[in-house]
Amino acid sequence: MEENQFLESLREGNNEAFGRLLVEYQKKVFNTCISFVPNAEDAEDLAQEVFIEVFNSISKFKGGSKLSTWIYRISVNKSLEFIRKKNAKKRFGFMQSLLGNDTAIDRSTYFTEFNHPGIQLENKEKSEILFAAINKLPEAQRTVYTLNKIDGMSYQEVADITQKSIGSIESLLFRAKKNLQGLLHDYYKKEGN
Repeated sequence: MEENQFLESLREGNNEAFGRLLVEYQKKVFNTCISFVPNAEDAEDLAQEVFIEVFNSISKFKGGSKLSTWIYRISVNKSLEFIRKKNAKKRFGFMQSLLGNDTAIDRSTYFTEFNHPGIQLENKEKSEILFAAINKLPEAQRTVYTLNKIDGMSYQEVADITQKSIGSIESLLFRAKKNLQGLLHDYYKKEGN
């Protein structure tokens, strides 16, 4: 009954309920966003967008899944949308440079900062290499791998968030691991020469 009352308070626009929601989910949402977008400022902006979306859409939440699953799904979707837009901007900048436009291509790496609590790598360079490789995975593999391996979610939680079967999750994880092995092997092979 507690969960239903909480949801009803959220739907009614109760400020105290939204305060509780922020306290309970702020860190979790940020951690999910930074898993996909390893830049603290961007992850903070995305987390704010997630809560704005939750605030604006809570009346549409039917309760078919847990509230936490719904919030994670919004977090993942906002993060993937951000990545798609960023990649589109890079392609646009590259095309402009090919066409002789004076627009400079941003050659700096996107991974300017990395402080994810779920990853304890000894140095920043290794984490940048890993996340650059993860970012090259197809979107479905990247999503499942990030939620399971980086955020530590169970197969069932990942299945609920992505709305895929556990069998699909296992298959996507297997392919993601194989692709990452290839990407990282190629990188270290180049570095060794």
